[in-house]
Amino acid sequence: MKTEAEIKELVRQKYSEIALQDKTTNESSCCGAGGCSTEVYNIMTDDYSNMEGYNPDADLGLGCGLPTQFAVIKKGDVVIDLGSGAGNDCFVARAETGESGKVIGIDFTEAMINKARANAEKLGFNNVEFRQGDIENMPLTSNIADVVVSNCVLNLVPNKHNVFKEIFRVLKPGGHFSISDVVLSGVLPDKIKNAAEMYAGCVSGAIQKETYLELIEINGFKNMTIQKEKPIIIPDDILQNYLNSEEIAAFKSGNTGIYSISVYAQKPSENAPACVPGGGCC
Repeated sequence: MKTEAEIKELVRQKYSEIALQDKTTNESSCCGAGGCSTEVYNIMTDDYSNMEGYNPDADLGLGCGLPTQFAVIKKGDVVIDLGSGAGNDCFVARAETGESGKVIGIDFTEAMINKARANAEKLGFNNVEFRQGDIENMPLTSNIADVVVSNCVLNLVPNKHNVFKEIFRVLKPGGHFSISDVVLSGVLPDKIKNAAEMYAGCVSGAIQKETYLELIEINGFKNMTIQKEKPIIIPDDILQNYLNSEEIAAFKSGNTGIYSISVYAQKPSENAPACVPGGGCC
């Protein structure tokens, strides 16, 4: 079993490579981490192309949802994107918050930060910035964000409790997050859990759905809502890199499910009314 430091270094190295890959390679694998599928279809990603602010150069095809679609971002908001990659969700968020707001992307990988900054400069955005840092210890002061978003990133982090603790810290009272992530129902085979590629590919680092939601509640968030949920099916030609035919059959016929979920929750405030997606904000 790898240590947290070893896992972080694995993720850093893999996503430095991914920053230099083309989108087609990333989309046809598990979060770009390898095991390219000959069936060539998106295993996890959702289509951003019709969303305002979308920029193809910033879309590496690494997400597992559309958190910005559900994030209830308003004009003038300060938005933080965790694991900002080449800047895709930041630029979509910027279309929502407008020139009067601010968007801050945080990423662990220097190559991703450089790519995102180049994209922002090309677009001429002066209210979108990117900071290199660990989302378990964000390079941000407390109580500065109205909204936090993240797309298929927390599953890569060994200590998810620390990330939710940090999200709570940086959000303003009454602020909220919308996060898309990968969660499990049932137990993954050890050969998948222990595969470095499948960790960097967003699968073997995922935890049980119930545990994930408990971490949100434990860290003080309220009004938690699952905004979207969909199953993730890993093609046989990827599974066969880790399992034999009998193990694949057992895995597919068992009780293990891999899901993409988008989750909303709010940091409480005595003075701020609850803002529940679909229920309206006062």
